[in-house]
Amino acid sequence: MIRLTIGATLVGAALLANTAMADHETIKPHKSDSLGNCVKAALTAHEGKIVKLELKSEDKAPVYEFDIESTDGTAWDIECNVKTGKITEIEQEVKADNTKFKALAKVSEADAKATALAAHPGTIVETEYELEADGKASYEFDILEADKEEVKVEVDATTGKIVEKSHEVYQIGKD
Repeated sequence: MIRLTIGATLVGAALLANTAMADHETIKPHKSDSLGNCVKAALTAHEGKIVKLELKSEDKAPVYEFDIESTDGTAWDIECNVKTGKITEIEQEVKADNTKFKALAKVSEADAKATALAAHPGTIVETEYELEADGKASYEFDILEADKEEVKVEVDATTGKIVEKSHEVYQIGKD
């Protein structure tokens, strides 16, 4: 697993260095190149610059998550199934004071944090505010657990319920 992770990290770093400037039409990955296929799919979904890549495990399935900054400044989180190369989720990342997010959020950030930490005790190291493709809003917390593993917990900003969790395997790029 460590050899695979190191190899994937090196391949990912090389791809990110090139795709930051590449046009998605020029990316022609081999059919067995899961990262290349997901890079192409993510950039096809939203053109821009890949600023971060994470490999995470959702329900024991490997998923790449790309943070893409569009030329207009919009930030996107795009998830791609490692095995199929298909996009599984697209979310727009917004600021906490985003008008649409604030209108949808019926649960306070403090209450959402309490829910996430009750399920996964640890230290919150990052908070994101997201607008889902279905129009819902959510808080996403990266929690560093006592065993030094990082878990992402997504809490619906309207209902206060945990809607998704995943374990980070590795991350390349900025926080």
